[in-house]
Amino acid sequence: MQRYATLVVIALLTLGTASASEQRQISSRIARQSVHSHVLAAVGYSKRLHALEVEFISGAIYRYSDVPPQLYRDFLSAASKAQFYDANVRGHFPSVHVKPPRSRIELTADYAGGRSRNQDLTTNKH
Repeated sequence: MQRYATLVVIALLTLGTASASEQRQISSRIARQSVHSHVLAAVGYSKRLHALEVEFISGAIYRYSDVPPQLYRDFLSAASKAQFYDANVRGHFPSVHVKPPRSRIELTADYAGGRSRNQDLTTNKH
């Protein structure tokens, strides 16, 4: 009986964890505009949500909440977007990961026969 109770508790904890991770997954509908940067690809802002989204060259996207509109305007006009991000956004606002980064294989993928260049290189087939 005690073993059954332990299994039930483990199952409930596992279900609770799955629900929490599902709730953290966000699909973005915030329009982002491209920026000139070696690190950042695009930024966007929602006035309604007071949310700033930052897309990196890697493909990773983070959403920062409780961001004032003026900070977004200052971000867009900053000479160095990466320096502005480091000094004024990163670590200053609550954030959530919106989209996982693209893998290196995805970035060089599918040049022939559904195989990526990286797969060919790792198997020594060219």
